[in-house]
Amino acid sequence: MFDLIVIGSGPAGEKGAAQAAYFGKRVALIEREAVLGGASTNTGTIPSKTLRESALHLSGFRQRGFRDAVELTMKSDITVADFMYRKQVVVERQRSQIEANLFRHHIERFSGSARFLSPTSIEVVNETGRQVLEGDVFLIATGSSPHRPAEVPFDDETICDSDTILRMTTMPRSLAIVGAGVIGCEYASIFAALGVEVHLIDGRTTLLPNIDRELVRVLLGEMQQRLGVTLHLGVDVDLIEDFGDQVALTLEDGSAFVADKALYAAGRSSNTADLSLEAAGVATGKRGVILVDGSYRTNVPNIYAAGDVIGFPALASTSMEQARVAMVAAFDLKYKQRLGKMLPYAIYTIPRAGRGRADRGGGAAERDRRRHRAGQLPQQRAGPDHRRHQGPHQARLRPEVAGHPRRAHRGGERLRAAAHRHDGDAFRRYDQCIHRLRLQFPDPRRGV
Repeated sequence: MFDLIVIGSGPAGEKGAAQAAYFGKRVALIEREAVLGGASTNTGTIPSKTLRESALHLSGFRQRGFRDAVELTMKSDITVADFMYRKQVVVERQRSQIEANLFRHHIERFSGSARFLSPTSIEVVNETGRQVLEGDVFLIATGSSPHRPAEVPFDDETICDSDTILRMTTMPRSLAIVGAGVIGCEYASIFAALGVEVHLIDGRTTLLPNIDRELVRVLLGEMQQRLGVTLHLGVDVDLIEDFGDQVALTLEDGSAFVADKALYAAGRSSNTADLSLEAAGVATGKRGVILVDGSYRTNVPNIYAAGDVIGFPALASTSMEQARVAMVAAFDLKYKQRLGKMLPYAIYTIPRAGRGRADRGGGAAERDRRRHRAGQLPQQRAGPDHRRHQGPHQARLRPEVAGHPRRAHRGGERLRAAAHRHDGDAFRRYDQCIHRLRLQFPDPRRGV
């Protein structure tokens, strides 16, 4: 009999299990894959950021005056794997850290696929047989997978999803990306920076609704003017046809074009289909998203869920915190009872975009944003103790510091002011950081 049974070893599963074990609970963790870490470590975050770093180095080399001095060419048979030589090193290190954390907290591991038999029992199935585990509390942290509609002829070579795109055997000359969400925009900028002709298609007339409109306008300008991305907004894809070595896309407005590869990135689905949630009575929403309350408890009192499986924001950092808060509620622990007021949200496009938003709800945040732009909110005093206004702070695009020292100074001043408003300790830490930055990259305007 376990105090807690966790399903999934991604960011939410690992941190939730460790949180409960730290307070003396007997914890079991079930993982169906042969390796730990979930999509964050193995198929999504780390692999895609490795490719982004390669794109940054290549595009930076081109843009900093070396184009005329050095001839830069890529071999014709180059693959995505050629740009990801560091990925395996980072992934193995991350897996080792997760394994060490589970071992340090004496968490018992079980390999296999899990499915509920009742609200208090679960069956684990693997190649050696079946095993039934009993538990008082359950944490579902099975993550999500790319949404694959039946009408899209995926072959994972010419037409890929966001997991299989990184396994392409050849680098395309042109790429069509369906879906201009976070994943679509990230890959659009990455492949464009690598010299690929990119078409980005979305039925919405604007992108990234959870990001400040000013940031989105700047990001779109960078993608179109600097990276050369072709945007097809306000029109959905009517038909995708696979012709072997190319793919043809017909849009609803009648236009059509051909690309070497296509990436379908129009949303994700929660990994809940094989859990037999109906046996436990757990309610789900669209695409298998598990419905939870403010403590990440499902409609079944002893079953909790956290991470991508519950939907937005589906980020590693927030998933970890969600799982910790869930365990505090489940076992009445003397620890944090809710997420922090400032929720980080970053998009790893080129350039990066992000925000820090006070957790006051979307309507209040939008009202504060409009009042601030209209001049109806007072200017904030410089003292670290002035915290009456807890409205959203919208971060700015972050250029690469080493290449743009002047912009880095201006960006640092904005971050310094934000930290000053919300947290005196954070202000002092940022002040020290910016001071070191100025010593490393002197600002010629100030003569420092």
